[in-house]
Amino acid sequence: MDFELTEEQRDIQKAAREFMEGEYDKEKILRWEKEHAFPFEIWKKAAKLGFIGIHFPEDYGGQGYGVMENILIVEEFCRKDSGVGVALSLTDFSSEVILRFGSEEQKKRYLPPITRGESISGGAYTEPNHGSDITLMSTTAVREGDFFVINGTKTFITNGSLADFFVVLCQTDPQARPTYRGQCTILVEKGVKGLEVSEITPKMGIRMTSTAELSFSDVRVPVSNLIGEEKKGFYQVLEFFDESRIEIAAQALGIAQGAFDRALDYARQREQFGRKLVEFQITQHKLADMATKVETARLLTYKAAWNFDHKGIDPKLTSMAKMFSAKVAVEVADEAIQIFGGYGYITEYEVERFYRDAKIMEIYEGTKEIQKNTIASALIGKLK
Repeated sequence: MDFELTEEQRDIQKAAREFMEGEYDKEKILRWEKEHAFPFEIWKKAAKLGFIGIHFPEDYGGQGYGVMENILIVEEFCRKDSGVGVALSLTDFSSEVILRFGSEEQKKRYLPPITRGESISGGAYTEPNHGSDITLMSTTAVREGDFFVINGTKTFITNGSLADFFVVLCQTDPQARPTYRGQCTILVEKGVKGLEVSEITPKMGIRMTSTAELSFSDVRVPVSNLIGEEKKGFYQVLEFFDESRIEIAAQALGIAQGAFDRALDYARQREQFGRKLVEFQITQHKLADMATKVETARLLTYKAAWNFDHKGIDPKLTSMAKMFSAKVAVEVADEAIQIFGGYGYITEYEVERFYRDAKIMEIYEGTKEIQKNTIASALIGKLK
């Protein structure tokens, strides 16, 4: 059992850290946060250096690494800045569905532009009336000759107003039983007739990341845009979530570490009652608890990533990593604000933004309650 990263993995981790430190501009970041603006210039540079889609094969513009190397980058990006880190790490969101299940033509068309920083992807799964329940989709895709005609609404769509294309989960056979056996995933490009995108704003956190509602009104796309087999969409998305939830765990881990870094640094400098905050035992205990939580989340997240790369899908472990790391991010960011006191409530000192960005970790990619369902199901098995 080896808990050490390889030399190559440490180099990737160091490179990601140095990149973010070099690109960090607090004034710009606060402006992007206020204006709900995406950090395009940092994204372009990150892609040029190979940080985006590093887990794609070289044939599709990546570097042939695994989920482990990808989450090391995500962790470092979010550690330096929660808003920028989340925005950058989600630019390839849902592209893995194409990577794992798409045709060779689809992979060569859609994946290389992502790694080059020329394209952003999105996944359209959540619906207004269904939330985390994707077993039944109100969005339908009806085949008419060589086309699918799509109608319906998707909401809380990451990269909604930025994405150049979406992986859309649709119901193609409403009569299927169970209903999820009648679903498929279809590629829909931006600008297609009948697709309307409405940005959802303002919002609590991740303000540099677009969150939007998509409305499909008789949207016609070629049958060749079908990803993989028809009626396999539900299973494709579940497998994608098992991979992407590890990335969300890494986002949460990075946010927790970043909040802790700032709290520790502040406690070393701030004086109260003639002593440094770090000299008070109560502060020491807070820091000890925070560090322990972060390290535990790291071990769980790294194990989930290693397991995916070496053994394949384990929904229980993936859900554990996502649920626990998200919880730790919220708790550590909250405690960081407490250590800062009144200053922690002020945007300039960053930890309040880390706290706001942390909360979504317990909600998107499946709420913490959904993760508990997955874990419990694996432990208990099917109930009669």
